[in-house]
Amino acid sequence: MNQARDLKEILVSHQLVKYLEERGVEHIFGLCGHTNIAVLAALAGSRIKFINTRHEQVAAHMADGYARAKRQTAVLLSHLGPGLTNAATGVANAALDSIPMVVIAGDVPSHYYGKHPHQEVNLHADASQYEIYRPFVKRAWRVERPDLFPEIIEKAFRLAESGRPGPVLVSVPMDIFSKEVDPSLFARLSHNTKALHRPSIDDETAARIIKAIGAAKNPVVYAGGGVILADASTELRELVDHFGLPVAHSLMGKGALPDDHPLVLGMTGFWGTKFINQKCREADYVIGLGTRFAEADCSSWDSRFTFSMPPTKLIHIDIDPSEIGRNYPVEIGAVADLKQALRVLVRKAKELYPSGRKNEDLVREIAAYRKDFTQSNVQHVRNPAYPMRPERILAAVREVLPRDALITTDVGWNKNGVGQQFPVLTPGTIFTPGGYATMGFGAPAALGAKLACPERVVVALVGDGGFGQNPAFLATAVESDIPVVWVVMNNYAFGTIAGLEMAHYGTAFGCVFRKDGEPYSPDFAAVARAYGAQGEQIRAAEDFKPALERAVRSGKPFVIDVAMMNEPVPTGGHWNINDIYSPGREASHVAIEYVPGSRR
Repeated sequence: MNQARDLKEILVSHQLVKYLEERGVEHIFGLCGHTNIAVLAALAGSRIKFINTRHEQVAAHMADGYARAKRQTAVLLSHLGPGLTNAATGVANAALDSIPMVVIAGDVPSHYYGKHPHQEVNLHADASQYEIYRPFVKRAWRVERPDLFPEIIEKAFRLAESGRPGPVLVSVPMDIFSKEVDPSLFARLSHNTKALHRPSIDDETAARIIKAIGAAKNPVVYAGGGVILADASTELRELVDHFGLPVAHSLMGKGALPDDHPLVLGMTGFWGTKFINQKCREADYVIGLGTRFAEADCSSWDSRFTFSMPPTKLIHIDIDPSEIGRNYPVEIGAVADLKQALRVLVRKAKELYPSGRKNEDLVREIAAYRKDFTQSNVQHVRNPAYPMRPERILAAVREVLPRDALITTDVGWNKNGVGQQFPVLTPGTIFTPGGYATMGFGAPAALGAKLACPERVVVALVGDGGFGQNPAFLATAVESDIPVVWVVMNNYAFGTIAGLEMAHYGTAFGCVFRKDGEPYSPDFAAVARAYGAQGEQIRAAEDFKPALERAVRSGKPFVIDVAMMNEPVPTGGHWNINDIYSPGREASHVAIEYVPGSRR
């Protein structure tokens, strides 16, 4: 018996689990299949908790949310073929948002390559499933021999975490998992550091940047998601406070500083406001930090709306050299980790400008803008109509949640409207699918975030389209006792796209949900109860806030289904798709009165 146990412990599957334990991995997300059950069997005796899901995309989004909240590389375990392709959307979403993830996938037996064994991907090359991931992961490995596995898994974690973070794939033929490997090959990896020192900038470059900022008349800091990934909010705040610098941000940069900081302007671009966009456009210097200047954030790079570079000069710091100068010409470019770079910039700023500077006129101007913007929304926030105004839903959520609650969004009002109107009060507490804009991200990502931070309140703001993508995540929530609150902002449609189609083509065909010509929606609260979660369907606007308070207090997985008017998010920028649809005509999203009982 002991001999059998000792034999098991030198198998690749068992050595892998031991390696992950020593690396500090606490959770693995995934779904079983005949190619990975050797790993699952090894996990059965491990302190690592395997989070069993009903769909691989759910597992991938959970891993993504977990990595964002815990600031640690997530591990996803997948079956071959359809398992790996089911997970692909979630892994691609993580890739485009620079989220570190190690995907370990079973593959066909190595001795059957090319014979078309069960579920082999081989139409262009034998056993080529790992090639499916090549366009979006940082690297994809196929393990050819058991003795190569230890080195590959170490490289996988290092690559996922270094430079611009992102997912990697390790595709493992199922027979490799069950082969013996010399434990010393894994043991030698313990001598490798698991935390690399990140690159910074030199004093000469820092001085040049600080002098440019000091000489600028209207500088604007533009914060991207890289600030949050680098955990650099404290350092950014020091620089901003010392120099009195206004801060605009991208969608992914929301929460780089608290939205109630007196120098935060807000989100730019198509879903930004005219005030914020104009402040960026009038800047003589923009200091871009950890941003790729994405299309929606930059009004499709149209110089009439958000950024005008030149004449505005750009200082751009990013961990990824390929982003510097990609979309705008750069006067000073630096490749560095934002936390390290900002520390040097703060030190140099205090050396060169020890008294710093204040910008009280700008602080007053921003305060007045916020007051005006808030006042312009008051009628919507207080609107007693049901279905509810989206602004009232968001305002109630903010009132109920503590400052440090974690919030996941999906796409539509709950992404674009949140970016524009929902105050994030603690840096790094909002998780949005930015690069890939994946519908179906928010609901399962919230589960991963809650597992990473069990002491925090976690709420998912999702639309009915996103929530309905894959409600099987509720089974995982109930099975694993993960108390997340989901607010389904239900407009009986793929609302953003419906409003876009209506504006340009006079129809919402294919974008609204109907049965026999009437608006249709499942009862998502009843769906939740069927899975064993709690669910409540709102019937009047005044019932929503008390229901949310009950849900937060419940300590249970809880779905709130609230009907919402199909209103567009107000836009102060530009998106070139409108020009593509309707050349020479001003048109954008419009409201669609399609939810039962809609009224204004």
